Amino acid sequence: MTQLAQVPFADVTFVDNPEPRCPCVLLLDTSSSMSGRPISELNAGLKQFQAEISGDPLASKRVEIAVITFGPVRVLQDFVSAELYAPNKLVTEYDTPMGAAILEALELVRLRKQQYQANGVAYYRPWVFLITDGAPTDDWRAAAKAVKDGEAAKALAFFPVGVEGLEVLRQLSVRAPLKLKGMMFRELFQWLSNSLSGVSRSQVGERLKLPAPDTSSAGWASIE
Repeated sequence: MTQLAQVPFADVTFVDNPEPRCPCVLLLDTSSSMSGRPISELNAGLKQFQAEISGDPLASKRVEIAVITFGPVRVLQDFVSAELYAPNKLVTEYDTPMGAAILEALELVRLRKQQYQANGVAYYRPWVFLITDGAPTDDWRAAAKAVKDGEAAKALAFFPVGVEGLEVLRQLSVRAPLKLKGMMFRELFQWLSNSLSGVSRSQVGERLKLPAPDTSSAGWASIE
């Protein structure tokens, strides 16, 4: 029996592509308050992100994308390499169960890291990138503790972006949340693509200075 034949079907992807992985969960608010222009601009931003990240030959093989939406919580896309990622069109519905969505994202990351370890695949610190326009409608305290514990253990990097109020986001994350200016989702995802491409070109475990989100009048974010 050949070595390839001994590999479980689910792990063939690591044989075909043994590059180290940079996993990133996009944690996206699709509650009813995102209806109209916000969800339209978010969908356009995701398409741009897919085009840019898949156009980088190295990042397309090293960056892995998963998508979780909340309102209700759904794993819309399990981890897949950036070259295979195809954005689903998001629609809005219901409330904002942000706490449950964050815990789902952390569990998805935990399971993916187990797969990397079982297959001897090196990986960068996973990213969880949250975009929301409102306060959670569920209990988020367990999620906040899990995020902070994960950051302290260097098990993940959590990046919160608020379309509106940032009060809860300040308590969820060890990083200061960023406030999106207007509907600049495309500029946000361009920054994310550039940042992930930079990580993918670094050595695993190397400390990397990310490009700063431009907080000037021309940038996509502000700190409040």
